[in-house]
Amino acid sequence: MKESQNTVESMRQWVVEHKLRTVGCLWLSGIAGSIAYNWSRPNMKSSVKIIHARNLFVTHISNLRSMVTIYFCL
Repeated sequence: MKESQNTVESMRQWVVEHKLRTVGCLWLSGIAGSIAYNWSRPNMKSSVKIIHARNLFVTHISNLRSMVTIYFCL
C-alpha cells in the first residue's frame, strides 16, 4: 500500500511541476480520440465530424476538470 501511495504522490508531483504539458497532452489526446471516434461514423460530412468531435471533447474535458478539481482540492 505504501508503494502505491508513493506512485500516486510522484505522479501528482509531476503534474504539479508540469501543468502546461499535462493540460496540453490531455487536450491533444482528447481531440485526437474524439476525431478518431467521429471519423469512424459513416455518412457525415467532414465539417460535421469535426464539429461533433469538438463538442464531444468539450463535454468530456468538463467532466475531467471536475474530477481533477475534486481530487486536488479535497
